[in-house]
Amino acid sequence: MGTSATVSRVLHFGVFEVDLKACEIRKHGVRLKLPEQPFQVLSVLLENPGEIVTRDELRTRLWPSDTFVDFDHGLNNAVMRLREVLGDSSENPRFVETIPRRGYRFIAPVAGSLLPAASTIQPQEESGQVPVEVAKPEPVEMPAEVRSKPADRPWPSTGRLAVVGAGILLACLLVAAAFYRYHRTAIAPAQSKSLIVLPLENLSGDKDQDYFADGMTDDLIANLAKIHSLRVISRSTAMSYKGTHKPLSQIASELNVDAVVEGTVLRVGDRVRITAELVQVSTDRHLWADTYESQMGDILALQNRVSSAIVNEIRINLTPADVERLAKTPAVAPEAYENYLKGRYYWNKRSDENLTRAIGYFEEATHQAPNYSLAYAGLADCYAIISAEIFGTMSASKAAPQAKAAALHALELDPTLAEAETSLATVRFNYDWDWNGAAAGFDKAIKDNPAYATAYQRYSLYLMAMGRTEDSVEQINKARELDPLSISINFSLGWRFYMARQYDRAIQQLRNTLEMDPSYELPHLVLGLSYAQKGDFSLALPELRKAVELSHGTPLMVSALATSYARSGDKDEAEKLLADLISESKKQYVSPYYFALVYVGLGQRDRAIDFLEQAFADRSNGLVFLKVEPALDDLRSNSRFVALEQKLNFPR
Repeated sequence: MGTSATVSRVLHFGVFEVDLKACEIRKHGVRLKLPEQPFQVLSVLLENPGEIVTRDELRTRLWPSDTFVDFDHGLNNAVMRLREVLGDSSENPRFVETIPRRGYRFIAPVAGSLLPAASTIQPQEESGQVPVEVAKPEPVEMPAEVRSKPADRPWPSTGRLAVVGAGILLACLLVAAAFYRYHRTAIAPAQSKSLIVLPLENLSGDKDQDYFADGMTDDLIANLAKIHSLRVISRSTAMSYKGTHKPLSQIASELNVDAVVEGTVLRVGDRVRITAELVQVSTDRHLWADTYESQMGDILALQNRVSSAIVNEIRINLTPADVERLAKTPAVAPEAYENYLKGRYYWNKRSDENLTRAIGYFEEATHQAPNYSLAYAGLADCYAIISAEIFGTMSASKAAPQAKAAALHALELDPTLAEAETSLATVRFNYDWDWNGAAAGFDKAIKDNPAYATAYQRYSLYLMAMGRTEDSVEQINKARELDPLSISINFSLGWRFYMARQYDRAIQQLRNTLEMDPSYELPHLVLGLSYAQKGDFSLALPELRKAVELSHGTPLMVSALATSYARSGDKDEAEKLLADLISESKKQYVSPYYFALVYVGLGQRDRAIDFLEQAFADRSNGLVFLKVEPALDDLRSNSRFVALEQKLNFPR
């Protein structure tokens, strides 16, 4: 192993830099918390990059036998903590490699120089005194412009390293604390008004645990979104940056935010550790970094601690209501929380199959934790849309009561829960046809949580169904401001343009959405319908066939394709697809509304209205669009159609 009579200036590896003399490790310029022993292990490994450092050599250098008894336990813990901070793993190491039964080796390229020592500093010792362990103060950031630059010094001899290391570290921290007090008062950072929480990195090495890291990200976003004076970018946009390595300044510029939160999640058994850091991009300042650890049973309290620390650092003035919202930490059984996270994971995938899976997990969570309001809100979300027009594989008579009961129970547990209020308003809109109640519910949800993009999205759909086009587009654009990269919200804007008969704008928006994700079936559907309304079936039919393919032949997609074949003049193909729908309806629920659309295309108007009346009896969600759906325009002069519209009692 190399000589200890050398010290380094700042060494660089990956995105990290280490200054041994300043006792610091930084990532992207932000200082990380690393206890003394793991830091000293890293220092020794960096002195000897690419070389094996044996366990005995580490014992001799860092754990003299007279000051440390359980060496193996101490070294193993130090290396584990070091890997956590570096985001490394023993199975697939990027930095610290374990050499079985021998020691460790630093395997990443290291940039920087090791300089010969100018002199050796010998620690003072008083005869008969035993070294005393000094409690380490909390690390604080020292301004770069006033940070001291001590002279190069070698590592001390092995018998004295622990005392010298503690002394140097304590001196660094005391000097830093003095300047920190000055810095906090003299040059306080500007107040941040907007931020994004980037997807927390899963450090477990197990891809099956991605749902847990994603869920922790969702919850951190939701916690911060409770602060009404803070604009928090929503989940869908945040998740679009998962796995990317864009500079933080670029992300902030793309989303027009002041600050970025990034971090990691490590779950080992029943313990969870979150490491998070906050960067104020507008001033290029790294405001804060910290590590939090708890048992799974205390996970909600841990999330609140992280959220409160971030809010404190970005200088947001909290209202009493904000403080109350942040302080809520309901006790939740670990198994219920885990099932809730799995439910949200599948809910976010938005397909018939995944909604069904999500319902199973949410129901299990409510059984395990009967007072868990978010689990009931998740259940309400699923039932509120699984029988909606875009899915339509469960009858309203089955889905609506389940959705309403879950939403009402969630609101009994937490009257300010915007997710539950939005789901309840959706039920009133989709199935109860309580137009005033739905509007009031969406309005309350937005007031309860102005950062909840889904509330604006659903309210926009309601306004479009009422024929209020401009108001609808205004609300969906508010949702896009909060969640600009959401595939669902960007699709929704295109759908609004289609129902407003602004087909060219719809086509442009839906093409843009498909550039974001070509495998999303709904933009293909409405893009095909838009071309069909313009009479361009050469472009409409390929899009609709693609929608059928991607959706694996859901009734909605088959119905739209059959309708367009009929309108294009290919009635034979339309009749074949209609027969397929009839066959499918004998196996599962198929909304009568879908049959009505096909019969409109075939020119069989009375038959179409027969099915619309059946849809009314079923309280089929498709009827909420009776006023605005372009595919029904051929029926608008029919007296039976006019009577049906009057029965729906839309607001004037």
